[in-house]
Amino acid sequence: MLDCIIVGSGPAGISAALTLQANRKSFMIFGGKHLSEKVEKAEKIHNYPGLSDVSGKTFLEALQGQLSDAEIDITEEKVGGVYVLKEGFTVLTQDGKTYESRTVILACGVENIKGIEGEESFFGRGVSYCATCDGFLYKGKTIAVLCTSKRLEHEIGFLAGYAKQIYLIPMYKNVEITGENITRVVQMPKAIVGDKRVEKLVFATAIDENFGKELPIDGIFMLKESLSPAILVGGLEMENGHVKVTRTLSTNLPGLYAAGDCTGRPYQHAKAVGEGNVAAHSVSEFLR
Repeated sequence: MLDCIIVGSGPAGISAALTLQANRKSFMIFGGKHLSEKVEKAEKIHNYPGLSDVSGKTFLEALQGQLSDAEIDITEEKVGGVYVLKEGFTVLTQDGKTYESRTVILACGVENIKGIEGEESFFGRGVSYCATCDGFLYKGKTIAVLCTSKRLEHEIGFLAGYAKQIYLIPMYKNVEITGENITRVVQMPKAIVGDKRVEKLVFATAIDENFGKELPIDGIFMLKESLSPAILVGGLEMENGHVKVTRTLSTNLPGLYAAGDCTGRPYQHAKAVGEGNVAAHSVSEFLR
């Protein structure tokens, strides 16, 4: 069993990994080789101590170089859930793999888009975040897919192999995925509604003359780069849409810590790095 698993490869997660390594703890860090889309897109970073008006790309390259020098590898598997054990945690990836750890640090950032009404209440009842986990459940059915990143288009293709009809709602530019059973909808849904399960999407204005403001569906897949901590961890206490933490960055679940944007504003790199460091020291103290 590992000492710690870090969920997220942005500045908070990287800071936590470097500190855990310095404290000689065993760990894994889940994320992407690109580390952080938010950092990558930053035109200038003005308030990071020691760096003057550095671009996001330059800052990202420095982080990647530091990880390489420290021989810290990023595990490129999307985490689908974190489950509390009697002693420690099980982390389940969307590929169906499981990893066990004594502690967990959530450094998963914040979602790029605001949640849709009904999204959390219908989770597990027609709302899914994992194409490979749940795609087979919708064989021959009609589904909607809200996708926030071009990097996730392969998951849309996977779902197209099962579903009779897909209504694709892309939240990014230069959409390339096509298919006979894929219809693009260029409008953000207002709500997910139904009785015991998802039955339809409701829009603020008519989609077209055939559907009006309502789109009948059997389910909806929310394909996002990062998931809400409340979705990842059952029983996690939230506050104003963020993980509720103490000054040691502990949560209401013993052994589970959070750092970076997911703990609240300000959404700044300097704050994220500091919290990653504190969370890692708190993990080391907890293990002692």
